Amino acid sequence: MLTIILLILIGGLSAILGSIVGIGGGIIIVPTLIYLGVENNLLEGITPQIAIGTSSVILIVTGLTSTLGYLKTKQVDVKNGSIFLFGLLPGSLIGALLSRYLTLESFNLYFGIFLIIVSILLIIRNKIKPFKIFDKPKYERSYVDGTGKKYHYSVPPLVAFIATLFIGTLTGLFGIGGGALMTPLMLIVFRFPPHVAVGTSMMMIFFTSIMSSAGHIVQGHVAWSYAIVLIIASYFGAKLGVKVNQSIKSDTVVFLLRTFMLIMGIYLIIKSFL
Repeated sequence: MLTIILLILIGGLSAILGSIVGIGGGIIIVPTLIYLGVENNLLEGITPQIAIGTSSVILIVTGLTSTLGYLKTKQVDVKNGSIFLFGLLPGSLIGALLSRYLTLESFNLYFGIFLIIVSILLIIRNKIKPFKIFDKPKYERSYVDGTGKKYHYSVPPLVAFIATLFIGTLTGLFGIGGGALMTPLMLIVFRFPPHVAVGTSMMMIFFTSIMSSAGHIVQGHVAWSYAIVLIIASYFGAKLGVKVNQSIKSDTVVFLLRTFMLIMGIYLIIKSFL
């Protein structure tokens, strides 16, 4: 019973926070599963690979549920966001296959560094002015949101492919969905408006999670008994997160999230050397 309660809390909370900020929630699920399973034996059969693979499967539901919610409010730029999938999809499959080489110590070190980098990105994302280097007519895209406001931004295909191939690889490797890096990338480099970046990020998380999950399922990296409970909790959590996104300032959630990631990142790095 305790296991079920823990899984419900993990799935629900990660989906709520992930859908509000546009990161999916895998960045919370993976270290939590490892902490409970590997370090405290509260969850049986958990290894870094199984935590990553299980998280990838959960993110399919979180990504789809959030995307459907954001589509209703016109916060998903399907046409322009799809350009990023050319790099994200193959990258996420590559990362999933590479995850087999992770040991607990190497996972703690690399994921800890990754968490700190993401937390820093979340801290400075509103302070960095969007790059204007790609502002050329041939790269210009436009999108009209739910309020009827039209936005213009640039998405150079080659730059988008290279950046998203790298992010996609990290997505599959760590089971984090990619939104933690895609949202800042869209805001800073491609100059997406914040609310559209969040919704579009969740769409990409849905597709990359399908690809990375395929790689993990083939390798037997999914704990299905845990995944079922997490999926149900994530479904309701994601729906709630989309609603909350409309009513509160996401800056408050971002502050809590980046603080959590910074502390967790430092903890994992120290743990890798002990």
